[in-house]
Amino acid sequence: MKNKNSFFSNIKSILLAIFIALLIRSFVAEPFNIPSGSMKPNLLIGDFIFVSKWSYGYSKHSLPFSIPIIPGKILSKMPERGDVVVFKTPTDNRTDYIKRVIGLPGDTIEMRKNILYINEEKIRTLKLNDEKYKNFDVSRIKEILPNKNSYEVYEFNKMLLGLNTNDFKKIKIPENRFFVLGDNRDNSQDSRFIGLIPRDNLVGRAEIVFVSFDTEIGSFLKFWTWFPALRKDRLIVSLLPIEEE
Repeated sequence: MKNKNSFFSNIKSILLAIFIALLIRSFVAEPFNIPSGSMKPNLLIGDFIFVSKWSYGYSKHSLPFSIPIIPGKILSKMPERGDVVVFKTPTDNRTDYIKRVIGLPGDTIEMRKNILYINEEKIRTLKLNDEKYKNFDVSRIKEILPNKNSYEVYEFNKMLLGLNTNDFKKIKIPENRFFVLGDNRDNSQDSRFIGLIPRDNLVGRAEIVFVSFDTEIGSFLKFWTWFPALRKDRLIVSLLPIEEE
């Protein structure tokens, strides 16, 4: 009898731990892994990040498997220009994407020769240096948004596969929609291709990189490769935009 009571006690403890973990994941913070280079130079393949769930309120997409028990968006808050956000793509409402918020409801957005215009005004840019990304020459550019939030982006010096990602026509952002871009401007599936992001699809704001592994050396799933693959300069790195003076 004692062993039976101990067994059920252990089961209850495990179920309680799972329930608490699901609550934290759904309403406080959730870890994500970065699988692509679309947010370089700020996010690298192999980064593990924490995303705050409270930043923009809660919807069904805050819950595991997008269980539809939350109607619309509750405790909703507006993202700031420059925030890095995780969202469900409007094309299937299932896939998690991570991009940077550029345009808010009511804004007009346009890009001419790789320069962003927000509400008819050209944003400030500063070329920092030239780098290599894979086999391509890229420029590292600092962009400063109208709210003074700044961040760095990559721009390819040559057009990729004939795709013109340097220009798009002026668009007016309707209510409860957001325009997002990847920081790796010429290598990103973002609002130029998947459209505007509904407010209800926002999952949360990317806060920090808490650990990162060089996937060419090792893998998080192979613990014996952790130490050689660990990027020691990417432990607890803030992903919040920098406010310029």
